[in-house]
Amino acid sequence: MLEIRFHGRGGQGAVVATILLAKAFFRAGYYVQSFPLFGVERRGAPVEAYLRLDREEILIRTNSYTPDHVVVLDTTLLEAIDVTRGLKPTGWILLNAPAPPADSARFSNFRLAYVDATEIALRHELGTRTHPIVNTAMMGAFARVLGAPPMDAVEGAIEEEIPEKLEVNIEAAREAYERVSGITL
Repeated sequence: MLEIRFHGRGGQGAVVATILLAKAFFRAGYYVQSFPLFGVERRGAPVEAYLRLDREEILIRTNSYTPDHVVVLDTTLLEAIDVTRGLKPTGWILLNAPAPPADSARFSNFRLAYVDATEIALRHELGTRTHPIVNTAMMGAFARVLGAPPMDAVEGAIEEEIPEKLEVNIEAAREAYERVSGITL
């Protein structure tokens, strides 16, 4: 079983990203769970969301304390919380960032990848200039980093759930898939 923790801020689409990825993995033949953990429910507040997936039925019904991978939609959270909390030593950290953080040595026990999902979302007019919605771009990048789900499953989940700006959301996911970079990718 794989467990993935998403860190974002309210309004960026972290919860929606886990739901859409769950649907994409389900399309690819996985059993899935997706659930959020909210603190203060307001735009800009830190949000955590979780995704579990396995080829066998998932019977566990608890929070995820030791994720295999972490996805960070907003790098300002790197200073506010420990995104590596409980992360397994070989896990991926996928950052929404144009480059690795200056202090990337603190992530030396993990595999680090990054993509400028904010720039992609802004160029595709997803959200606003002050509140870009980066979830579909991060989904594409995540699919590339993990090697799953296949992009056609990601696109199918987007088509099923996001009728507004469908084509640009799919383009954002594809572009992030192609543009993700990493120290060990």
